[in-house]
Amino acid sequence: MKLRTLLAFLALATTLDVVYSAPLRRRMRCRAVAYNRVQLDASQATVISPAAPLSTDQYLFDGKTLAGWTIIEKYDFERHGEVKVEDNTIILTAGSPATGVRVAGEFPRLNYEVTLDAKRIEGSDFFCGITFPVGEDYLSLVLGGWGGGATGISNLDNMSAIENETTGFHEFEQDRWYRIRLRVTDDKVEAWVDDEQIVGVEHTKHKLSIWWEQEPVRPFGIASWYTKSALRNIRLTHL
Repeated sequence: MKLRTLLAFLALATTLDVVYSAPLRRRMRCRAVAYNRVQLDASQATVISPAAPLSTDQYLFDGKTLAGWTIIEKYDFERHGEVKVEDNTIILTAGSPATGVRVAGEFPRLNYEVTLDAKRIEGSDFFCGITFPVGEDYLSLVLGGWGGGATGISNLDNMSAIENETTGFHEFEQDRWYRIRLRVTDDKVEAWVDDEQIVGVEHTKHKLSIWWEQEPVRPFGIASWYTKSALRNIRLTHL
């Protein structure tokens, strides 16, 4: 009796294996194939990386035209010299007393850097006077003033570039290009001529202002004083 029962049980198990296990195994195999295909598709898919950030650099001068710039004609710039583009440079012909250009539009107030090449062609006063924003205020970086070699920031605590802590001297050669770098952050104003740092001041510790003659140069501009000069490669970097 026990042997017959055992044989019957084995027969039933074999039948169930044939009826149910084979389809189940097929379904499991199909699921495995489908899973493998999904894995294969995913491995072969092109991964789309996040969009690259927009460039923080922009050239303010295209080398061909004065697009984006305005010739300054107010106050001491009324009798400005000719302003022209020549050989990928902006030429500021000597004015009586001043010639300059300013950006025609908005300009960052903080956390930016401007680099450019500048040279004095004729004359003996400042060939590159940059007026620029610092938060809600403005300053001017003077290069080559007061006889041709003085450098510094106007104005700190109502003192000009020739009489405050940024006052310096640099021997500028005629008709030689100099690399100028101006950096404005939340707490500092810094400037370099070539690789020499000429300004490094914590602007938050001073009263900032500009001379009334430089007001038309705002929000950002470059001027010369009784001097013919040239500018090129003017680039703005957002920090």
